Amino acid sequence: MSEKNITMPVNIDEQAEANQTRRSFLRKSVAVAGGAVIAATAAGRAAAEPLAIPPTNKILGRGVVSIPYGLPSKFEAHVVRRNVEWLTPDTIASISFTPLQDLEGIITPSGLHFERHHGGAVDIDPSTHRLVIHGLVEKPMIFTIEDLKRFPQKSGFWFLECPANGAMEWNGVQMDSVQFTHGMVSCTEWVGVSLLDLMKAVGVKKEATWFFGEGADGAALQRSVPLPGAKDQFGKPISDFDANTIYKDIIVAYAQNGEALRPENGYPIRLIVPGCEANMSVKWLRRIKFVDKPLVTYQETRHYTDGMKDGRFRQYTLVNETNSVVTFPCPDKKMSGKGSYEIRGLAWSGRGKVKAVDVSVDGGKTWKEAKLVDPVFSKCFTRFTMPWEWDGKEALVMSRAMDETGYVQPTLRQLIDERGTSGIYHKNSIQTWKVQANGEVHNVQLRSL
Repeated sequence: MSEKNITMPVNIDEQAEANQTRRSFLRKSVAVAGGAVIAATAAGRAAAEPLAIPPTNKILGRGVVSIPYGLPSKFEAHVVRRNVEWLTPDTIASISFTPLQDLEGIITPSGLHFERHHGGAVDIDPSTHRLVIHGLVEKPMIFTIEDLKRFPQKSGFWFLECPANGAMEWNGVQMDSVQFTHGMVSCTEWVGVSLLDLMKAVGVKKEATWFFGEGADGAALQRSVPLPGAKDQFGKPISDFDANTIYKDIIVAYAQNGEALRPENGYPIRLIVPGCEANMSVKWLRRIKFVDKPLVTYQETRHYTDGMKDGRFRQYTLVNETNSVVTFPCPDKKMSGKGSYEIRGLAWSGRGKVKAVDVSVDGGKTWKEAKLVDPVFSKCFTRFTMPWEWDGKEALVMSRAMDETGYVQPTLRQLIDERGTSGIYHKNSIQTWKVQANGEVHNVQLRSL
């Protein structure tokens, strides 16, 4: 006889006593589990009875490979990239934003990595794609994708950030969403071949102080990247770019988060220039040319220059400065009543590791140091948290990050005093969320700080 057909006699008195014992045990467990009490009280659901049997306990689920490539749960369908329709004339040369408020940890799923295209995403056959490396080299070479994969692998956890991240805020356009204020940044594991190994293979000449990468997309995007000894087109040294160290991290990537690059992320290969403007990490890479001065391309003159308060423009400000944002509470994640919470957020720096993050709940009058959540990598997202007992009154929540070089994230007032309000790029000022008494959260600007 099968085990499921065996029935045993039940003593009603013993069963009732057992049920009472279980209920007593549950009450005592809740009373002593401090963290559980706080969480249950905050949610208003301190259960006194065992959970009901869910419907899914009574059915069989899907079998293996019923979905050959795994997808998120249907209950997470709201976690998607989004664009701002009025921001650009069309979606070809446009931007999609990562839903930072809905992500956990430091890794952005490949399918949620923000997009910035200048001529639209393209599908390229890896079997016919080639990378040429030429210019100031001893031996110009053409590589297939398989050729590149024969080199030793190099990988790293690095963020990519469009320098226009937060650009709408310069002129007072306040979007009530982390996705639209900070969503032009993502962080993933990149895998590929070190630029240093490719430089050795072609024999880069000592007079080469720059190289530029070119994409195989409709825009044929070209960006200049400095090497040791780099000077701008006027002979002035590149001051804010430590070319002696940063170029050593550069890779030609063919994989992301454990799989091949996605088409919108540059398949089959792309540059990754850690810590620098994401447009320098040229997608659909087809050419690297070593030169002795910057190329001064359309994108390096018409775009990706910083307007200053006195009317001048900065050029080749390539490093993404230290930045941070609170992802809870935020306009996308409202409060559900006064009580105990954990403030959570993200910090990152193109200059190296995040060293510390301070959090304020009173608009910057007082600050407390947050906890940095391991792991803490260089040029990578860093999670931070801080416990908060919310009294149900209005609060102004903000974060301020500092990196290992001592650079401190500035206030909006400091940036405006330096650069005015006509800029687009490198807006890394402290972000403020206003928590209202009803739990709603809104984006506000404190221009007096």
